[in-house]
Amino acid sequence: MRLVIARCSVDYAGRLTAHLPSAPRLILVKADGSVSIHADDRAYKPLNWMSPPCALKEGTGDEEGVWTVVNKAGEKLIITMEEILHDSSHELGVDPGLIKDGVEAHLQELLADRIETLGEGYTLIRREYMTAIGPVDILCRDAEGRTVAVEIKRRGEIDGVEQLTRYLELLNRDPHLAPVRGVFAAQEIKPQARVLATDRGIGCQVLDYNAMRGIEDDKLRLF
Repeated sequence: MRLVIARCSVDYAGRLTAHLPSAPRLILVKADGSVSIHADDRAYKPLNWMSPPCALKEGTGDEEGVWTVVNKAGEKLIITMEEILHDSSHELGVDPGLIKDGVEAHLQELLADRIETLGEGYTLIRREYMTAIGPVDILCRDAEGRTVAVEIKRRGEIDGVEQLTRYLELLNRDPHLAPVRGVFAAQEIKPQARVLATDRGIGCQVLDYNAMRGIEDDKLRLF
């Protein structure tokens, strides 16, 4: 992997056009040929990229300081270097792969931190909202201010729907919260559980553990 920190501007030309004005950025050139440009405030998401297979050409002569990345569709990512602050290459070797650790407690923490996963405008009330029969994993409000109770499982089965149903019965007795609707969230929801949840007016949400952690697949998209 090659890491370059440089003050640069970036232009994309393909199905559409996009321009990043001059600023200090991190450029990653991976062994698979992919090139991605990062800022210091976007977590894992690049500002722009070119997925493999693609070819990188570093300009010379009058074009010195201009990198042109071209993919198989003929789309171009043009990086104009103004000042290179750091340039190094590192051999990472073969990665052993991800060992998933998506226990329910971690899923709850991730979803609470990224509550917009449930929908635009959602806000968190609290995690582990206590009731007389146990804690609701997450209590939140939707974009319209309505209370939503979320039950989280790694594998969503009928027992989880029944558990959420009992919580909803109690929560809807509280005039400060009612009406409360339910969302059954899991990495995988069994068909029988989905049918039961739908019959009881409970929404279902499949959680993408990797995406919530900031680990995406290799199908990066420009927008």
